[in-house]
Amino acid sequence: MSNRYPGGFITLDEPTVNSSSAKGVWTLDQQADYQGQGVWPTSTYQISRSLRFNSADSAYLSRTPASAGNQQKYTFSFWTKRGSLGSVQKILTALNPSSNADQIVFNSPDTFRLAYGDAVDGDLSTSGVFRDISAWYHIVVSVDTTQATSTNRVKLYVNNVEQTISGSYPAQNYSGGINRNTLHVIGARCSPIRNYYNGYLADVFLIDGQALTPSSFGETDETTGVWSPIRYAGTYGTNGFHLDFSDNTSTTTLGYDAAGSNDWTLNNFSVAAGAGNDSLVDTPTPYGTDTGAGGEVRGNYCTWNPLSNGAGTISDGNLRFAGTNAGYTRGNSTIAVSSGKWYFEVTLTTASSDTNIGIGQGFFTSQFPGQDALSYVQVLEAGQKQTSGNKLAYGTSLTSGDVFMCAFDLDNNKIFFGKNGTWFDSSDPAAGTSPAYSLTSGTYCPVARPYSSSAVTDANFGQRPFAYTAPSGFKALCTTNLPEPTVLQGDDHFNTVLWDGSGASQSIATVGFAPDFVWIKSRSNATNHYLYDIIRGANNQLLTNATLAESTVADRMTAFNSDGFTVGSSSEVNGSSRTYVGWNWKGGGAGSSNTDGTLSSTVSTNTTAGISIVTYTGNGTAGATVGHGLGVAPKMIIAKTRNNLGDWPVYHVSLGNTKNLLLNTTGAETTSSSWWNNTTPSSTVITLGNNSYINGNTYTFVAYCFAEVEGFSKFGSYTGNGSTDGVFVYTGFRPAWLLVKRSDVGDHSALLDAKRDTYNIMGNLLLANDVSAEFYSAQLDFTSNGFKLRTTAGAYNTSSGTYIFAAFAENPFKFALAR
Repeated sequence: MSNRYPGGFITLDEPTVNSSSAKGVWTLDQQADYQGQGVWPTSTYQISRSLRFNSADSAYLSRTPASAGNQQKYTFSFWTKRGSLGSVQKILTALNPSSNADQIVFNSPDTFRLAYGDAVDGDLSTSGVFRDISAWYHIVVSVDTTQATSTNRVKLYVNNVEQTISGSYPAQNYSGGINRNTLHVIGARCSPIRNYYNGYLADVFLIDGQALTPSSFGETDETTGVWSPIRYAGTYGTNGFHLDFSDNTSTTTLGYDAAGSNDWTLNNFSVAAGAGNDSLVDTPTPYGTDTGAGGEVRGNYCTWNPLSNGAGTISDGNLRFAGTNAGYTRGNSTIAVSSGKWYFEVTLTTASSDTNIGIGQGFFTSQFPGQDALSYVQVLEAGQKQTSGNKLAYGTSLTSGDVFMCAFDLDNNKIFFGKNGTWFDSSDPAAGTSPAYSLTSGTYCPVARPYSSSAVTDANFGQRPFAYTAPSGFKALCTTNLPEPTVLQGDDHFNTVLWDGSGASQSIATVGFAPDFVWIKSRSNATNHYLYDIIRGANNQLLTNATLAESTVADRMTAFNSDGFTVGSSSEVNGSSRTYVGWNWKGGGAGSSNTDGTLSSTVSTNTTAGISIVTYTGNGTAGATVGHGLGVAPKMIIAKTRNNLGDWPVYHVSLGNTKNLLLNTTGAETTSSSWWNNTTPSSTVITLGNNSYINGNTYTFVAYCFAEVEGFSKFGSYTGNGSTDGVFVYTGFRPAWLLVKRSDVGDHSALLDAKRDTYNIMGNLLLANDVSAEFYSAQLDFTSNGFKLRTTAGAYNTSSGTYIFAAFAENPFKFALAR
């Protein structure tokens, strides 16, 4: 079928059942997105809509095939954004010949489970958990029970990574329920109907008669390095289908099979305008133009974040927020921004009292919105605005059914409140006049507290049409609208590599770039941490777990290479039958002279990623300065004397310029001007005190300096809550590496990375201050936009404990998939 667009006709192919050449329909949504562009879109495949599943609505899809297909061989592929955690939620179920259900399901511990015949005929689960609700997963279940080897009969892939699954595999030639001519259900158990799904589904495929890999449905984007959907080009078989949910004319058309005639019936869904609309433009593919109407741009949308909530109950795709009687609580959203102009709406579905909604910094959950100086909110029922705990009469009160409007301009640091299409106090967000508040600059996310158990609110961040058009220049909170990151792929500037020792010199050539700073540790054995950099040269080592001076050892790290480094025969870095990890940062290549400070320095600087390696000779004089070459102020500095015994002082932005931590000890922060001279680093220099460990006279030093780059690195702090439902820390990216150290009373310096733990929960620990081999202690989850503590351990999350952290990105949140 051909569809007109400006500049000519285009033809879109969508294979139907048993056909690879039949044509499909380009939806009206897709046509509208390209009106006026006049060119074929750069991306070859876009997903226009998702379907939201609400367990409270008993929502599910159903279909009974007219005839049986291949019950031994099939592939089920879908994209999903989870809504709630900790309960059994069925994705696809069908009765097998013994009237037991074959099930594809998220289990109550948030593992992924494949149960055949209600687990009688097979029962497989992942080791990893899937608790990221802020972004999309791509999941592929590939089944071929004709395989002689049991582990080849079922394959599970998440984001193109084959998962470790364990348990009992179905018997060879097992003929199950899927593709049998019995009731099939998506989003619930088939008989009886129960265990409803909470979340979003998009681009759902069943391929009857083929056991495929993810490459049939996705590919790695060359620009972002992230797994992305592609158009499926194969055949479907007898009962195969493709649900794209693109035609939301009615709930009937939403269930149409885009590949043929295997349509599905929608049960308890709605396409009516308003908060109950389950057809949304929250999708795994970013595209479209934002005119301010809402429901336009496709991409990953902001929702309330159950991982960062102390304020009540979040449901309905994490857009409904029901209240609590607890006063000192807050719920935060999944997207935070530091620049740009943004608009969202919240319907006060059921009014009560003191429903506070606005924006805030810090991701607190134990303070109500408006209690602190960095949150700015409207108290809806009272007709008041609030910050720093101070309420002032503002605007008019809202009652049940009213729509609260919030526009915030972080380019000019202003926020505006209104209701039902009228801005309070005659303010004008587009003109920037009469704001409710002038803001302190920083990173903000929407915040809310619907107070009392009867309060109910429904948010719209742009995933459906707004009730009132956004002010000119203001956009929906969608990752597609986020600024383009400076660093598109984190592994262009930081990467973790793992290797097995050989006992003989070997090249580790999998870094992906020429590293300038390498940190090596044995995982399997108790050894030192070895640090090398391009200025000091290969063979010249420093140990983060010791105070020793730099030493030259010939059989450890022996060379920096174009794609990695070479290790010698030493068991410390390359022993036979031992395992190792290497953390690698990209600097600026061979060092160059810098005379910005009173002390000359040699620097290797990567200004794009905010990484600088600095060497200098101290003079013992407080107030001496050293140039770092970053062009912006570093947020963290790790230093070490090279030619003398000495500790590893750490400057961290969260501690400030009067305090210091030691990386090599379990000690707490100390206060003294002798470290950083009570002077914050500038865009050009570090200021030193007279402590010999940072500025000893004639001592030589190295300092590893890191500036914060949005979407790539984050240096911050958090306060523990002492719960296994721990603190959520927003980074704005999917972490690749994390350093955490308690600062108020001190503890170990813990190191985690996404290569040693390829799935959550993260728990393979190494300690920067200790020689211990890697050990496992479940601590936290990495997510698409930060990390979530899952422990009560004092070293990471004791109640009221203060912690600093440093994190580097795998992918910026703009592109990241759920982990």
